[in-house]
Amino acid sequence: MTIKDTPEEWEIRGSRTPFTGAKTSVRTDEVVMPDGSVVGRDYQVHPGSVAVLALDGEDRVLVLRQYRHPVRERLWEIPAGLLDVPGENPLHAARRELYEEAHVKAEDWRVLTDVYTTPGGCDEAVRIFLARDLSEAEGERFAAEHEETDMELARVPVEELVRGVLAGDLHNNCLAVGVLSLVAARHGAGPDALRPADAPWPARPFAS
Repeated sequence: MTIKDTPEEWEIRGSRTPFTGAKTSVRTDEVVMPDGSVVGRDYQVHPGSVAVLALDGEDRVLVLRQYRHPVRERLWEIPAGLLDVPGENPLHAARRELYEEAHVKAEDWRVLTDVYTTPGGCDEAVRIFLARDLSEAEGERFAAEHEETDMELARVPVEELVRGVLAGDLHNNCLAVGVLSLVAARHGAGPDALRPADAPWPARPFAS
């Protein structure tokens, strides 16, 4: 038996968008169930995101501490951002986010994992990259605004982040999935065997 997610789409009898925001919206679809009944399903429509697990030569991960209003907490996270342009190459977006949020560049990029953050209520797809061979970026620093104006930056050992995730002290999904995926890769074929940075991404097709 092959354990693999597969594409499928049930019949939709009707659809409406009761809310449209700056970056996302809420959609209500009338979906035909296997027994023939029609049920309304509300979900957030999201453009998709990228996240970067940036690993330095001392086996430390670059993390950011930022206020997140929906959960009323200041969370430790890895650099991440929206795919603002439809069809945008996720690697280009990841490089941009690493530069803007940490003023860092990386020479070695791999796809660490692809996930749906909350598939029961949102169609957001996230590609998490592993970035290595880090160095300070050239040029001026990106001008921060809103929640990013008091963002903290740190480099934390991988083992300390793993401890924090398993202890329930760290809750950001991209950080948790990224760090645990890195550990799993190390116990498998190794990070060098991960997918290339331009690997296909069916959830968010992109141009090369």
